[in-house]
Formats: sequence, structure tokens, C-alpha cells
Amino acid sequence: MPLEPLLIAELALLGVGTGFLAGLLGIGGGMLMVPFITFILTGRGVAPDLAVKMAIATSMATIIFTSISSVRAHHKRGAVRWDIVQRLAPGIVIGAGVASLGVFAVLKGSWLALFFAAFVSFSATQMLIDKKPKASRTLPGTAGQLGAGGVIGFLSGLVGAGGGFVSVPFMTWCNVPIHNAVATSAALGFPIALANALGYVVSGQGVANLPAASLGYIYLPALLVIASTSVLMAPLGVKAAHALPVKMLKRVFAGILFVLAAYMLWKGLTA
Repeated sequence: MPLEPLLIAELALLGVGTGFLAGLLGIGGGMLMVPFITFILTGRGVAPDLAVKMAIATSMATIIFTSISSVRAHHKRGAVRWDIVQRLAPGIVIGAGVASLGVFAVLKGSWLALFFAAFVSFSATQMLIDKKPKASRTLPGTAGQLGAGGVIGFLSGLVGAGGGFVSVPFMTWCNVPIHNAVATSAALGFPIALANALGYVVSGQGVANLPAASLGYIYLPALLVIASTSVLMAPLGVKAAHALPVKMLKRVFAGILFVLAAYMLWKGLTA
């Protein structure tokens, strides 16, 4: 699959959008990348089932770079809860390894697409409802956060997102302010992305019909172009996140998720 100018332009535009969203919502941009990379790959002859898996893997790999740019901007504003990052990260790495090295390789791409649609819809609904948590609720202890991290890492590995679609609602449910939750989610994107990307490389070895310039399930040209543009836009998203009111931020988050869930539902049913 040649890297023609049109493909470069499509991937660059995708990187601009996902980088901005990474900073704005702390979601790593993965939930935007997966549907669009799936569309781009299938339009260029990659089998739909394989295209979904490659989109998930490539999306996750780009988050390694996007999260670094995003979290630097959040950290300058003092918004990252590093104490939460330290407790969730070990579980995230374990959960990510189980997903990307085992379950991901076994499941069909169509099932992964359907799972993506279902879970993202659930996350969007929770955010849109904006149900207020009990004032007395706080984050669980170290063991509880370790387990929560495992769930976040595992689910992220199955859908190729940076974990913000789970970690942001989880933290706000535990009365962490939305802006701190978004910033902390951005920091969690790095261990999630690194652990899962390594798993996709290993589990994708020997898979038939992968396009040229693929490393396991990761499509390297897409990784290069998207990462190059997304890291430039993430700080602008961070600036917007700290300027928007909480309710508007949640509505933006939910609206984007519903649109992407609908597309992946269609892909899962037609794959």
C-alpha cells in the first residue's frame, strides 16, 4: 500500500484532530483514530477484519507520543494527580499485557468493533447523564486502584484507546474534579499505550496479509504521520480544556463518543 500524497494528507488531518482531543478530553485520541484508520485501511484494500485490528494497534502506538505532549501541558498547570497515576499504572500494565498479548489476537476484528461500540456508548451515556457522585465517595485504596488500573488497561487494549473513556468517568465518579481527571488520564495514556503497543507487535508476528511497512499489527506510516501532527496540537487542546466550563466539556466528550460508537457498530455488523 503506497504512501501517496492523499493518504499522507488524510493521516495528517487525523493527527491534528486527535492531538487536539487528547489535550481537550484526556482520551489520547484513540477513539477518534480507530474508526478513521479502519476506514482508510479498508478503502485501500485491507480486509475489514484485519483493518479493525491494525487500526486499534496503530491508534494505541500513536498515543505513546500524544500523551507525552499532552501531559507536559497539563503538568505545567498543576492539574495532574501523580499520586493516582502511581497507584493505577501497575494494574494498567498488567491488564494491557493480558489484552494485547492474548485476548486481542484471538478475537475477530468484527467482535472487537462491536465491543468498541458498546463500551464507548456506555461511557458516553454516563458522561452525558452527569449523575452526581455521593459527596462522601472517594477513590479506593491502593489495592482497589490496582484493580481499577487492570480493568482500564485491559479495556484499552481491546479498543485501542488511551483509557480516558474509562479512567475519566471512574475518577469523576470518585469525586476527582473533571479537569484533574482529564489531566491524570492523559498521564495514564503513556503506560497504557506502551504496554499495549508492545503486545500488538508481538501478537502480530507471522499474521498473513499485513501491508508493507507493518510492525506486527502496527502500520508504521500511519504511526509516523499521525504522531508528528498530533503532538503539535495536544497543547492547544489542553489550553481549551482549562478554558471550557465543566458541563460543556462533558457534553463534548459524550457527543464525540456517540458518533464514533455508531460507526464502529456498523463496521462490526458488516465486517
